[in-house]
Amino acid sequence: MRVAVAPPMAEFAAVAVGLAIGLGLLAMTALDAEPGATLVALVTFAALATVAGRALYLRYPHDRLGLCNAITLMRLALAVSLVAPVVAGAAPSWAVLAVAVVALGLDGIDGWLARRQGYVSEFGARFDMEVDSVLALVLAVSAAVAGGLGPAAILLGVPRYAFALALWAVPWMRRDLPERFSRKLVCVVQLSALIALQLPILPTGPAMAMVTVAGLALAWSFAVDVVWLWRRRA
Repeated sequence: MRVAVAPPMAEFAAVAVGLAIGLGLLAMTALDAEPGATLVALVTFAALATVAGRALYLRYPHDRLGLCNAITLMRLALAVSLVAPVVAGAAPSWAVLAVAVVALGLDGIDGWLARRQGYVSEFGARFDMEVDSVLALVLAVSAAVAGGLGPAAILLGVPRYAFALALWAVPWMRRDLPERFSRKLVCVVQLSALIALQLPILPTGPAMAMVTVAGLALAWSFAVDVVWLWRRRA
Protein backbone atom coordinates (compact mmCIF):
# COMPACT_ATOMS: atom_id res chain seq x y z
CA MET A 1 0.00 0.00 0.00
CA ARG A 2 1.45 3.39 -1.00
CA VAL A 3 1.22 6.13 1.66
CA ALA A 4 0.90 9.70 0.38
CA VAL A 5 3.33 12.21 1.90
CA ALA A 6 2.24 15.84 2.07
CA PRO A 7 4.55 18.17 0.09
CA PRO A 8 5.73 20.13 3.18
CA MET A 9 6.74 16.90 4.93
CA ALA A 10 8.56 15.54 1.89
CA GLU A 11 10.37 18.86 1.41
CA PHE A 12 11.25 19.03 5.10
CA ALA A 13 12.69 15.50 5.03
CA ALA A 14 14.72 16.18 1.88
CA VAL A 15 16.16 19.41 3.30
CA ALA A 16 16.93 17.70 6.62
CA VAL A 17 18.86 14.89 4.89
CA GLY A 18 20.86 17.39 2.85
CA LEU A 19 21.63 19.48 5.91
CA ALA A 20 22.69 16.38 7.87
CA ILE A 21 25.27 15.63 5.19
CA GLY A 22 26.44 19.24 5.28
CA LEU A 23 26.56 19.17 9.08
CA GLY A 24 28.82 16.13 9.04
CA LEU A 25 31.18 17.67 6.53
CA LEU A 26 31.27 20.97 8.41
CA ALA A 27 32.00 19.28 11.73
CA MET A 28 34.82 17.12 10.36
CA THR A 29 36.46 19.80 8.24
CA ALA A 30 36.00 23.38 9.43
CA LEU A 31 35.35 22.42 13.05
CA ASP A 32 37.99 19.67 13.02
CA ALA A 33 35.83 17.27 15.05
CA GLU A 34 36.55 13.57 15.43
CA PRO A 35 34.10 11.01 13.95
CA GLY A 36 32.65 10.17 17.36
CA ALA A 37 31.90 13.80 18.18
CA THR A 38 30.47 14.33 14.71
CA LEU A 39 28.19 11.33 15.19
CA VAL A 40 26.86 12.83 18.43
CA ALA A 41 26.05 16.06 16.57
CA LEU A 42 24.32 14.13 13.77
CA VAL A 43 22.21 12.10 16.21
CA THR A 44 21.26 15.30 18.04
CA PHE A 45 20.24 16.95 14.78
CA ALA A 46 18.22 13.90 13.74
CA ALA A 47 16.35 13.91 17.06
CA LEU A 48 15.58 17.64 16.98
CA ALA A 49 14.61 17.56 13.30
CA THR A 50 12.24 14.67 14.03
CA VAL A 51 10.55 16.71 16.77
CA ALA A 52 10.28 19.70 14.43
CA GLY A 53 8.95 17.48 11.64
CA ARG A 54 6.23 16.12 13.88
CA ALA A 55 5.20 19.67 14.83
CA LEU A 56 5.18 20.58 11.13
CA TYR A 57 2.90 17.61 10.39
CA LEU A 58 0.48 18.52 13.18
CA ARG A 59 0.34 22.30 12.98
CA TYR A 60 1.68 23.67 9.69
CA PRO A 61 -1.20 25.20 7.65
CA HIS A 62 0.46 25.72 4.24
CA ASP A 63 0.88 23.34 1.31
CA ARG A 64 4.60 24.08 0.78
CA LEU A 65 7.49 24.22 3.21
CA GLY A 66 8.78 27.57 2.00
CA LEU A 67 12.34 28.84 1.94
CA CYS A 68 11.71 30.47 5.33
CA ASN A 69 11.36 27.15 7.16
CA ALA A 70 14.24 25.62 5.21
CA ILE A 71 16.47 28.44 6.46
CA THR A 72 15.29 27.90 10.03
CA LEU A 73 16.16 24.22 9.65
CA MET A 74 19.57 25.28 8.32
CA ARG A 75 20.04 27.43 11.42
CA LEU A 76 19.27 24.37 13.53
CA ALA A 77 21.91 22.35 11.66
CA LEU A 78 24.49 25.10 12.15
CA ALA A 79 23.69 25.34 15.85
CA VAL A 80 23.89 21.58 16.36
CA SER A 81 27.15 21.32 14.39
CA LEU A 82 28.73 23.18 17.33
CA VAL A 83 27.90 20.20 19.55
CA ALA A 84 30.78 18.33 17.88
CA PRO A 85 33.64 20.57 19.14
CA VAL A 86 32.00 20.71 22.58
CA VAL A 87 31.91 16.91 22.79
CA ALA A 88 35.49 16.78 21.52
CA GLY A 89 36.57 19.21 24.25
CA ALA A 90 38.05 21.62 21.70
CA ALA A 91 39.27 25.03 22.79
CA PRO A 92 37.49 28.19 21.57
CA SER A 93 38.19 28.72 17.89
CA TRP A 94 37.53 31.16 15.07
CA ALA A 95 35.67 28.41 13.21
CA VAL A 96 33.15 28.01 16.03
CA LEU A 97 32.77 31.78 16.18
CA ALA A 98 32.16 31.97 12.41
CA VAL A 99 29.49 29.24 12.43
CA ALA A 100 27.72 30.91 15.37
CA VAL A 101 27.77 34.30 13.62
CA VAL A 102 26.20 32.80 10.48
CA ALA A 103 23.53 31.02 12.56
CA LEU A 104 22.63 34.26 14.30
CA GLY A 105 22.90 36.30 11.09
CA LEU A 106 20.26 34.15 9.41
CA ASP A 107 17.84 34.89 12.26
CA GLY A 108 15.25 37.34 11.02
CA ILE A 109 15.74 36.39 7.37
CA ASP A 110 13.43 33.40 7.81
CA GLY A 111 10.73 35.58 9.34
CA TRP A 112 11.10 38.18 6.58
CA LEU A 113 10.82 35.47 3.93
CA ALA A 114 7.77 33.97 5.62
CA ARG A 115 5.97 37.32 5.45
CA ARG A 116 7.12 38.00 1.88
CA GLN A 117 6.15 34.54 0.56
CA GLY A 118 2.93 34.22 2.55
CA TYR A 119 4.07 31.31 4.71
CA VAL A 120 3.66 32.92 8.12
CA SER A 121 2.56 30.34 10.69
CA GLU A 122 2.51 29.64 14.41
CA PHE A 123 4.75 26.65 13.67
CA GLY A 124 7.37 28.84 11.96
CA ALA A 125 7.44 31.37 14.80
CA ARG A 126 7.79 28.61 17.41
CA PHE A 127 10.41 26.77 15.34
CA ASP A 128 12.48 29.95 15.04
CA MET A 129 12.29 30.57 18.78
CA GLU A 130 13.29 27.02 19.66
CA VAL A 131 16.28 27.16 17.30
CA ASP A 132 17.42 30.33 19.08
CA SER A 133 17.15 28.44 22.36
CA VAL A 134 19.18 25.51 21.03
CA LEU A 135 21.87 27.86 19.72
CA ALA A 136 22.03 29.66 23.06
CA LEU A 137 22.30 26.40 25.01
CA VAL A 138 25.06 24.97 22.79
CA LEU A 139 27.05 28.21 22.91
CA ALA A 140 26.61 28.43 26.69
CA VAL A 141 27.93 24.91 27.19
CA SER A 142 30.78 25.68 24.79
CA ALA A 143 31.72 28.80 26.76
CA ALA A 144 31.51 26.88 30.03
CA VAL A 145 33.55 23.88 28.88
CA ALA A 146 35.87 25.09 26.13
CA GLY A 147 36.13 28.65 27.41
CA GLY A 148 36.59 27.60 31.02
CA LEU A 149 33.88 29.90 32.40
CA GLY A 150 32.05 27.16 34.29
CA PRO A 151 28.40 27.10 35.44
CA ALA A 152 28.01 30.89 35.18
CA ALA A 153 28.10 30.64 31.38
CA ILE A 154 25.71 27.68 31.28
CA LEU A 155 23.11 29.80 33.06
CA LEU A 156 22.87 31.96 29.92
CA GLY A 157 21.59 28.98 27.97
CA VAL A 158 18.94 27.57 30.29
CA PRO A 159 16.37 30.35 31.02
CA ARG A 160 14.08 29.32 28.13
CA TYR A 161 14.01 25.72 29.33
CA ALA A 162 13.56 26.76 32.96
CA PHE A 163 10.59 28.91 31.88
CA ALA A 164 9.13 25.99 29.91
CA LEU A 165 9.44 23.79 33.00
CA ALA A 166 7.69 26.45 35.06
CA LEU A 167 4.84 26.54 32.52
CA TRP A 168 4.37 22.82 33.01
CA ALA A 169 4.43 23.10 36.81
CA VAL A 170 2.48 26.35 37.40
CA PRO A 171 -0.99 26.52 35.81
CA TRP A 172 -1.40 30.31 35.98
CA MET A 173 1.67 30.77 33.77
CA ARG A 174 0.00 28.96 30.85
CA ARG A 175 -1.08 32.06 28.97
CA ASP A 176 0.15 33.52 25.69
CA LEU A 177 2.51 36.41 26.29
CA PRO A 178 2.14 39.65 24.33
CA GLU A 179 4.78 40.68 21.81
CA ARG A 180 7.47 42.75 23.51
CA PHE A 181 10.37 44.44 21.71
CA SER A 182 12.54 44.36 24.84
CA ARG A 183 12.23 40.55 24.95
CA LYS A 184 13.61 40.30 21.41
CA LEU A 185 16.35 42.80 22.27
CA VAL A 186 17.42 40.80 25.31
CA CYS A 187 17.53 37.65 23.15
CA VAL A 188 19.91 39.43 20.76
CA VAL A 189 22.04 40.58 23.72
CA GLN A 190 22.10 37.01 25.06
CA LEU A 191 23.15 35.44 21.77
CA SER A 192 25.63 38.22 20.96
CA ALA A 193 27.31 37.75 24.34
CA LEU A 194 27.42 33.98 23.90
CA ILE A 195 28.98 34.36 20.47
CA ALA A 196 31.56 36.83 21.79
CA LEU A 197 32.47 34.27 24.47
CA GLN A 198 33.66 31.97 21.67
CA LEU A 199 36.51 34.38 20.85
CA PRO A 200 39.82 32.56 21.36
CA ILE A 201 41.52 35.81 22.43
CA LEU A 202 38.91 36.96 24.97
CA PRO A 203 40.40 37.41 28.49
CA THR A 204 38.55 35.95 31.47
CA GLY A 205 37.73 39.33 33.04
CA PRO A 206 35.76 40.79 30.10
CA ALA A 207 34.20 37.37 29.48
CA MET A 208 32.79 37.23 33.02
CA ALA A 209 31.58 40.82 32.70
CA MET A 210 29.62 39.87 29.56
CA VAL A 211 28.17 36.84 31.32
CA THR A 212 27.03 39.07 34.20
CA VAL A 213 25.45 41.74 31.98
CA ALA A 214 23.67 39.22 29.75
CA GLY A 215 22.54 37.22 32.79
CA LEU A 216 21.03 40.30 34.45
CA ALA A 217 19.26 41.26 31.22
CA LEU A 218 17.78 37.77 30.93
CA ALA A 219 16.69 37.75 34.57
CA TRP A 220 14.96 41.12 34.13
CA SER A 221 13.21 40.04 30.91
CA PHE A 222 11.85 36.82 32.39
CA ALA A 223 10.84 38.63 35.58
CA VAL A 224 8.76 41.08 33.51
CA ASP A 225 6.96 38.17 31.85
CA VAL A 226 6.35 36.37 35.14
CA VAL A 227 4.94 39.53 36.76
CA TRP A 228 2.65 40.07 33.74
CA LEU A 229 1.37 36.50 34.05
CA TRP A 230 0.95 36.76 37.83
CA ARG A 231 -1.20 39.87 37.53
CA ARG A 232 -3.51 38.07 35.09
CA ARG A 233 -3.77 34.77 36.90
CA ALA A 234 -7.27 33.33 37.08
